[in-house]
This record gives sequence, structure tokens and C-alpha cells, in this order.
Amino acid sequence: MSADALTRHALPPQSIGGKHASNAAEAPPAGPVVRWVTGEAHHRLLRDFTGERTGFVRVSEKGYFLPSKFATEMPHFVNFQPRATDTWVVTYPRSGTTWTQEMVWLLANDMDFQTAKSVDLNERFPFFEFNCFIHEDTKREFLEENAGDPEMQKEVLAMAVPGYRLLADMKGPRFIKTHLPFTLLPKNLLTCGAKVIYLARNPKDVAVSFFHMNRLIRTQGYNGDFETYWNYFQNDLHAWTPYWSHLEEGWQRRTHPRMLFMFYEEMSRDTPAAIRKVASFLEKEPTDEQVASLADHLDIVNFRKNRAVNSQRLFELGIMRKEEEGFIRKGGVGGWTNYFTPELEAQADRWIAENLAKTDMRFPTFPS
Repeated sequence: MSADALTRHALPPQSIGGKHASNAAEAPPAGPVVRWVTGEAHHRLLRDFTGERTGFVRVSEKGYFLPSKFATEMPHFVNFQPRATDTWVVTYPRSGTTWTQEMVWLLANDMDFQTAKSVDLNERFPFFEFNCFIHEDTKREFLEENAGDPEMQKEVLAMAVPGYRLLADMKGPRFIKTHLPFTLLPKNLLTCGAKVIYLARNPKDVAVSFFHMNRLIRTQGYNGDFETYWNYFQNDLHAWTPYWSHLEEGWQRRTHPRMLFMFYEEMSRDTPAAIRKVASFLEKEPTDEQVASLADHLDIVNFRKNRAVNSQRLFELGIMRKEEEGFIRKGGVGGWTNYFTPELEAQADRWIAENLAKTDMRFPTFPS
């Protein structure tokens, strides 16, 4: 389906009054405006993304695209109480999130590699809104598939616990991962004393990595090709889009003293320098030896083998498809060239140029 056709069939974020998808929960009475994606776009999305069974919504005047459950859960996220001791990592997906989480956690916890290797990152650094992506029907399927193992069923149920509920009960400094834009986060996040790290990455590499992730994890269950996927992404018909609005919200806050804005490309090019920059923001002073040890720990070859970060347990639970590439992929820059046809690349370049013309943000480039 063409990009223009996808756009025509989407419910515009500013439109008023449309009816929601069948069997969907009503939008909450307060908070950012919620509009349901309807018509042909609704049916195509449910066909191509089999993890969601009800439908999708656009939230706020910017039209952030999220699964149906977010419509009723939203007040819990926007009214969540952050703490001065919190550290948040905010990204559009597949921008180096997991890598940055591990870096942040180890720096903040005095290089406690033993705990980092023995306690799953999702437990140390909860995903704020992941429960919204676990539809009740898919959760029921995961439970049925693990019927012979009560412990595995318990893990499935634990994954569906809302992050806001889990975090409310956590003691001491909390580490929180989210892909929500600032519009949908607590308004006092940057004024309560918390530290926030925002990471951005070139949209072509983001899309390729997120394409694989959407094929890998059954809560998304994408079953189409890359070109179709790119058109969903470009036309803001995919989770957490609009991509450019998301980045611009982070970019506009980059000078706030409680905020650190970084580019994945810079971090990947010089990991020790990135470690020192993040450490300074966290008010930590690692030794050169500690920086070298952390850089080695974060090396993509070692990272991919690390069970505490590679989501291996999700494969064992059947939530990730064993036939797909793993959760930790190549971690490089420029891998998109293997996925874009010349025509699709030209389309993407026009889209990127149009959006960069609206901002002074620029992705870093380096000589090859």
C-alpha cells in the first residue's frame, strides 16, 4: 500500500468525534485527547500486526500512535509521581535503549557487574508502559502455551503488571525505561529532580532494527515485508510515532540541567567517551580502568551473549519467535543500506529532508 494511501485511511490526530474500533474501551474523560484509528487502516493494521487484537489510538494533538490499552491506562502514566532520585532513559525504540540502560545502571551502581550479570535488566530497569502492548488475548495464549509450568506462567503474568504500579512500590533510586514522548510523561519529570537521558538515532537504522523487533516479538507480531513496514513508520501508523515529533520533544529540552540528549551514532563511535559523558551527568567519576571494563561489557559481541540483557527468557516463554533474529542485533550504524531499494531510499531521503528542514537538529556523520 502506498504512503499516500496509508495516510488517507488514517484518522487524523486533529479530527473530532470519530467512533472507536469495535469492542474497544472508552477513552478516559481527562488528559490528552484520544482518537481511534478506523476504516481500512484499522483493518490493515490488525492484519499486519497480529499481537494487537482490538485496535490503535492516536493520542494528543500530535497524534502519538499506541495500542488500544493505552486509551484507558493513559491517566496512570501522565499522573505518575516521579522522584528526585529517579533516572529515566527516554528513546524512540531501537535507538540504543538497552545498551544505554545497562551503561546507566552500572555507572549509577558503582560498576556492580555481578548484579548486572545475574539480575535481568527488565527487573533492574522496568519498562514503564510495556503492559499496554500485552493484549488480554495474547496474554491468555502465552499462559495456555506455558500451562505445564506454573513458574513460567507467573513470569507471563508479571510482565503484564503495569510499570506505574511496579515502580510505585520500588524503594530507593529507581531506573525507568520508556518510549513515551514527553507529552505523555509526567509534567514535572524534569522539575522534580530526576535525571533524564534522551537518545536519538538515524530513522533509517531505527526502522530496520524496529522492523526486526516487530517480527521477533509476538506482542507486536508483524508479518509483512520491510517496504510495507517503512510506510507504516513514515506515515505515523506505528507504535510511538510520529518519530519526528518524538525527537523534537527531546531536542527542545536538551539544555535543561536535568536532561542529557545524546546521539546513538556518537555513542557507538566512541563508547569510552560516551561512558564518561553519561558518568559526568550522573555525577560519577569512574577510573580509566572502570571505563575500559564497562566498554568491554557493552561491546556488542559480549552484549549479545549476556543473558541479563538479551531477553533470552522471552524466547523460552514463547513470547519471542525462535525463527527470527535475536533481541540484540548488530548494534552498528548504516545497516539500513541492505534493506532499502533505490526507490524506497529516495522516498525516505525526501521525508527526512522535509523534516530536518523544520528543526536545527542534525544527526552526526563521520568519515567512513
